[in-house]
Amino acid sequence: MAKIVDPDDLNQGTEIIIDATALTIALQVAGNLSWDGVSLKALYSFIKEEWRYDADLIPVVFPFTPITDEQFELINGWDFADSTSELLIRDGGWAVTDVGVTSKSFFNLTTLGSFEDSNNDRAYYIQQADQTAVIYTNLAGEVNQGIQFFQNGVYDYSDFFKIFLREQGKRYDSYDLLTEQNLTSLTYRKYALPLSNSLDANISASDNDIETDTGAAYSTITVSYYSTVQNKDIGGTLYPFHVVIDAAGLTKDFVYEKIQYLLRQDADIDAGPDFLYVWGTVTDELLQFIGNDLYTNLTSFGGTFIENHNVDDENNIFFTDDNGVVRFYPFVSTGQINFNDNLQNDPDAFFWMFYTTNPSGNYGTKDAIIVQDASDSTANDIAALINGAAAYQFTYDYDNNNQGGRTPATDADITLVAIGLDTAQYVSTTGTIARAKSQQYSLVAPLERNYSNP
Repeated sequence: MAKIVDPDDLNQGTEIIIDATALTIALQVAGNLSWDGVSLKALYSFIKEEWRYDADLIPVVFPFTPITDEQFELINGWDFADSTSELLIRDGGWAVTDVGVTSKSFFNLTTLGSFEDSNNDRAYYIQQADQTAVIYTNLAGEVNQGIQFFQNGVYDYSDFFKIFLREQGKRYDSYDLLTEQNLTSLTYRKYALPLSNSLDANISASDNDIETDTGAAYSTITVSYYSTVQNKDIGGTLYPFHVVIDAAGLTKDFVYEKIQYLLRQDADIDAGPDFLYVWGTVTDELLQFIGNDLYTNLTSFGGTFIENHNVDDENNIFFTDDNGVVRFYPFVSTGQINFNDNLQNDPDAFFWMFYTTNPSGNYGTKDAIIVQDASDSTANDIAALINGAAAYQFTYDYDNNNQGGRTPATDADITLVAIGLDTAQYVSTTGTIARAKSQQYSLVAPLERNYSNP
């Protein structure tokens, strides 16, 4: 059945029960009325016709005062009979008023846009800013229902309303009604607002995968909320943040999956030392993908930063700071140096990466310059004891590295050198660090057959 908008589809004693003694109007799922409901305008029109033609009703005070097509008052002691009746009303808000005193008020919430699965996707809402116990809409799918926000002498929720749509594997949506529509307070009328979802191509893990660390160490990814500014270094400049995600070295895709999972948890998700008690289901969204790039959001706490991210993601993550400004790293090239068995098996094997040519000294001279990683610190030269490792991963500040007077933001010609003692002979190879990710280099040392130091 469809929503009833024609009063001719309503019948007294079937869909509508009018109790002139108790002064109540009951709506029931029967006859033509299903949970698709009836518009308040159609109900008002039906009631008006009943008063016109029912001789038993005309002596009784009339129940309604219409304000607009989407705003009505129940007056003279009249009310809907029960919550079922209230939940069947569509397309209008109402107040129950008697002798100038309003006892309760409802606004109508109508969402615009489609839900990916109207039979199962279900929105929920809160009516106080610090509320953690969410209230689900009466039905799954797109919303059109009355929501009580005022009960005389009990509560008045006219100053806050926020609705959320968060389903596993789908893009999230939310809407802060008063903020988005620049309202000072709610009243008993219809409010239409955008709310929709769709499949999220960036989610492949199930909740069970995340809870059991299947596919990645999801449990190591955490989010911390701070009451004081956390200044974070991005490209050599400190920027202010109040939310910090620890990526634990995992890729941005795993980080996004874990954070989206946390935002559906009916629990405190704050792992930080300030114990700010941040409830997952109702806190602000932290991340969003735009193409292949991951952006952090400005939240009610402040900007969001991701630390300990995977080095290959450095130039695909953008951070929104406390000032709402998007910050990003200079381009950082990444690469991996692979070692053959002779180098891995030699406990003394060591490698170095030099610039092949450099204004301050070329490779092959005593002034040769060792390439530094993206931290731009002499303590982090790209040179190390191999110590049995099959590979060494490095980062390179492509946009800013000016070691020895070289020109930044240009490809760097390099020479890799390695030498061991017992099993690895001296080896060198040349290559280029380009403005790219996941570049591969190999050092293949011949087997040492002649070294001896008894």
